[in-house]
Amino acid sequence: MCNLYSLNKGQDAIRKAFGVQRDEAGNLPPLPGIFPNTMAPVVRMREGERTLAMMRWGMPSPEFALKGKKVDAGVTNVRNTRSPHWRRWLKPHHRCLVPLTSFSEFNAKAGGDIWFALGDDRPLACFAGILLDGWKSVRKVKDGETVDDLYAFLTTEPNAEVGEIHPKAMPAILTTADEHETWLSAEWPEAAKLQRPLRDGALKVVARGAKRDGA
Repeated sequence: MCNLYSLNKGQDAIRKAFGVQRDEAGNLPPLPGIFPNTMAPVVRMREGERTLAMMRWGMPSPEFALKGKKVDAGVTNVRNTRSPHWRRWLKPHHRCLVPLTSFSEFNAKAGGDIWFALGDDRPLACFAGILLDGWKSVRKVKDGETVDDLYAFLTTEPNAEVGEIHPKAMPAILTTADEHETWLSAEWPEAAKLQRPLRDGALKVVARGAKRDGA
């Protein structure tokens, strides 16, 4: 389960790669370690324009997972899109692109955090994300109840290289402009085809052991 990723390309490169028409992210520094329940940029549709916006990583947890708990730190990865809990957030207006340059899967025997990217130069890609605006919950006890715009991304079965480190799952990653457009606009039967692993050999291990990758 991917609970750590990085985004180290400049803001201009992110806007160009994902056809961003409106930038609401402010001054975006390199993000060598993006952790659950923190803020990170996504590309979403707003008023018909692809918009770069900051959102909090972690969609609402299912009710059964919250029994006896006062805090919901959120669900970072979504696999079972047949679940009623997730089906309500799969239409195009709840979808987003989550930019990344590398992501980590943890395996203690292999050296801790194992970082994967499309190449040594960490080219931009994105996760197939879902989002929810204005969710009221207690994310951290010290903060009390807050209202947040939330996101998570889909996972699927792993390809060969990720499977050697984490045999249960890998993120659903999009790499082409056509895939970006399909994910943001297509009806679910077509968009659902993108919840699949990258082909074997598409990823490589670029770092081991650190909680941050890159700048």
